[in-house]
Amino acid sequence: MEPLYQQTNKQVQEIQSHMGRLERADKQSVHLVENEIQASIEQIFSHLERLEILSSKEPLNRRQNAKLRVDQLKYDVQHLQTALRNFQHRRQVREQQERQRDELLSRTFTTNGTQKKILDIANMLGLSNTVMRLIEKRAFQDKYFMIGGMLLTCAVMFLVVQYLT
Repeated sequence: MEPLYQQTNKQVQEIQSHMGRLERADKQSVHLVENEIQASIEQIFSHLERLEILSSKEPLNRRQNAKLRVDQLKYDVQHLQTALRNFQHRRQVREQQERQRDELLSRTFTTNGTQKKILDIANMLGLSNTVMRLIEKRAFQDKYFMIGGMLLTCAVMFLVVQYLT
């Protein structure tokens, strides 16, 4: 049991050093390091199953100590596996945010683009160019009516305030 325990314990320590390497890895090699760590963890779990069997076959005076050491290793490996999952989750969230940011940056937020889309839809609906020009002219006129209405409202509010004070 002792050689297998020493080998498993050494693998746990190697995984801990790989976790540090995982944080510093670039985008291309991060998947390779993750797969390497996951394979090592799976191998350690198989060693732990074997160690549990071997610890139950230890003499009675050493059995409790052997089981305690195996349980400690199991706890350490579970902790490493959780750390790996957390890292993978953070990486996936970061990649998703980068994709969303790139998508937003690639969009064009211009009114001309929107106006062209509206005109394309109007063409599909069968509106003639004359009707579309009238709509554009009306939108242009409506803008001036809105500005005039705002100025008139401001003037009326100014006069009301002057009159009441």
